[in-house]
Amino acid sequence: MIRAATKDDRALVKELRAEFEAEVPFELWDDDDADYEWTHVLLADDVGFATLDRKSDKAWLLDILYVRPAARGKGLGVELIRAAAEYVQSQGAETLALEVLESNVAARRLYDRLGFATVERTLATPVAALLGPVDEVPTVGAVHVQNDDADKVRRDAAKVLRREPEVVTGDNGWSRVEANPDELRNLARELSFTTGVSVALSLEAGAVVRYVLFDRGSMVDEYLSVPEYFGELPPGDVYALGANPTVVARLTNADPARVRAVARTASSPSELPPAQELYAQIADVLGVQP
Repeated sequence: MIRAATKDDRALVKELRAEFEAEVPFELWDDDDADYEWTHVLLADDVGFATLDRKSDKAWLLDILYVRPAARGKGLGVELIRAAAEYVQSQGAETLALEVLESNVAARRLYDRLGFATVERTLATPVAALLGPVDEVPTVGAVHVQNDDADKVRRDAAKVLRREPEVVTGDNGWSRVEANPDELRNLARELSFTTGVSVALSLEAGAVVRYVLFDRGSMVDEYLSVPEYFGELPPGDVYALGANPTVVARLTNADPARVRAVARTASSPSELPPAQELYAQIADVLGVQP
């Protein structure tokens, strides 16, 4: 049974709050909530609670949601959220917001399922990192050509780069051409005219992975692991930077299921494998040497 807490429940609420803080410690700051308005705390018997904070006439914050471990898996968290929604609606609110740690995967999964979406993002970094020297992580990568004639690939690449590049041919029929980061896309496009399917694969700023796939001079697919890492994009552009498993499979013989599983996109690098690891995984899916 879910009910509004009273001042007689102060000891229970403090006990539940202490358990919550022990399990989900504050990473940035410790809120001093000793003076809760007790009509804004909901209790689920003695096993869970939710606290609410009015932010405006139309919006409230679900400040804390906690269910003791022994009572989890029974839908009590959802019941508390719905009770909170009913309560704030009775107060004239139209929106219920909440904050969740990026590291709290289980809570984020629950909130996603209930329809909560990101409206604002709180970002943090150590002060020392901002005051010290800024080390720019360079982009690294190469162009991979679906052609095992290393001499031809080298000659064609030299015409584009106006120098003779290093070319390594693997056992799978692909040749890897070394080039500078700002040369990758154009080199891949030009080589696809003369030497077959090509892909520019890069690890950018040490944080995101990109590939650009060409066939006979036309770009047929582009992927960026975090589409908006370098700036906000229109929704259509964000969608377009996701991998197209069907096209990739047709041109590289990759397993489309593996392309779909590995070449995922996210709103931040922290939601994906470490960038260097993802770079190697995508190279493996494409069948090229990173």
